[in-house]
Amino acid sequence: MIQAPIDELDVAPGHVLEWRLRAPGTDEPGIPRARGAIASYNQEKHYAVAKEAAAGSAERFGSYVAGTFEIDGALDRPALESALLHLVRRHEVLRSEFEQLAGDLTCDPVECDDIALELVDVGRVDTPDALRSYLHGLFTAMDTLAWPLFVVGAVVRQESTTVFFGYDHLVCDGLSTPIAINDIATAYAAYREGRRPVLPEAGSYLAFSREERARNRAMDATDSRLDYWKGFMARNGDFFPRFPLDLGVEQGRMYPTVNELDKLLTAEQTDALETRCRAAGGRLFMGLLAAMGVCLRQEGGPGVYRGIMPISERGRGSYGNAIGWFVNTMPIEFSVEEGLDLPEILANVRNAMAALMAHVDVPFVRAWHLLAPEYATLLSWPFAVNFFSYLDFRRTPGAGNHLAWKARKHIWASHSNGICYWFHRNDTGLYVCSVYADTPQARRTKAALGRRMEQTLTTLAESGSFRPARTGDGAARGPEIPAQARGAAADGPRGAGPVTGPAAVSGWPGRPAGVSSGRAGAS
Repeated sequence: MIQAPIDELDVAPGHVLEWRLRAPGTDEPGIPRARGAIASYNQEKHYAVAKEAAAGSAERFGSYVAGTFEIDGALDRPALESALLHLVRRHEVLRSEFEQLAGDLTCDPVECDDIALELVDVGRVDTPDALRSYLHGLFTAMDTLAWPLFVVGAVVRQESTTVFFGYDHLVCDGLSTPIAINDIATAYAAYREGRRPVLPEAGSYLAFSREERARNRAMDATDSRLDYWKGFMARNGDFFPRFPLDLGVEQGRMYPTVNELDKLLTAEQTDALETRCRAAGGRLFMGLLAAMGVCLRQEGGPGVYRGIMPISERGRGSYGNAIGWFVNTMPIEFSVEEGLDLPEILANVRNAMAALMAHVDVPFVRAWHLLAPEYATLLSWPFAVNFFSYLDFRRTPGAGNHLAWKARKHIWASHSNGICYWFHRNDTGLYVCSVYADTPQARRTKAALGRRMEQTLTTLAESGSFRPARTGDGAARGPEIPAQARGAAADGPRGAGPVTGPAAVSGWPGRPAGVSSGRAGAS
């Protein structure tokens, strides 16, 4: 799987079908529904921002998370329809209705038996550009404040079919996309053969939300669990860590976005980089964090990296196969002072991750509102924030079929005042997807930092060192790689369960007891 802008989707023309979710009562306000389940902190914030934007005169901000994959051969339409219904019935958050009349945001699922699919025959779309435009229009038409929050369809051809779906961030995170693709493809294959789908148990995001609320209901600004955030704020000077390079953005202004995908390393280079990181006492995602910190410093940033990163809260239980917004966002800081090489900076990253994971049970939105109330009502982050995410798609559900399925994840946001990076790994190498404010300076800054990052990672993979080669030495030399480190597995064996979080960090040894075992990337 790869995360790429929708305008980079390579899709052949075909006949387009849509299936729209329908349920009694969703379009009939006279039919009452039970209310009472409280949405998560992430959902409450996202919904409040959408509601505030809709009530104001400002231009509407939009975003989506989407997925596409291929089915070979002639389409069995009844089997696909059954697979799509199976997905929505399996993950109750996809069929949930949200309402905020007073107080908390409520989130209640439509009953499984009430859910139906309504077929809409869009007709033939004749060019790849027209298909990409159609998909983007369909996904951007979703409304955070209206049910349903999930759209799905297919581009049907005689020899193959492209299945597509999109959802509002309110009901999903980045890892939800490979989970959905695996669920649909697995269920389709079963129904096509006349079998019932067999998939691992999928936990309920609504249950997770209740657990999260119960753990943090009594938290106030004096709670000792906020000490990690308070220490970070004292050293950072603010709740949010600023992106340290010039993007040419004006304070208080939002800009249309640029959405780009860049390949950083081949599969062989990525394997070599991982081996170097393990030999130096760390893991691949730690090496990426270290490299980003060093590159930012070399481009004019500080000697201390400060940023925020999404951390998955799925764990390795049933939530590992669930769709929802299982994401916390945490601050991290470590030294990247000049003169430090890979082993020293990796040690700093490792210590920083241990400190972070010891406090990961504090919800980001809760900390935000308690410690930075001056920002609580903003529709966006107050300025360009330093954001880093990592996901190894090889360790997500269905990863062994991603190449055959041509599985892709797509994200989009209409506006930004900064830049966000989503690093991801798959069977073909290491990539970074970026979404950033469309200004001339931001384009220059992003391009320069990208070139430096690619060069730095290539050098690290070859030598295990940030330091340039000495004159006459040829290629830079890094530490000798121990035999047991050569060929070491990635951040866990492939197929050993989903990566949890941008860097598989939910399995980090520093995770304290009591943290839910049950969010990556997109954050």
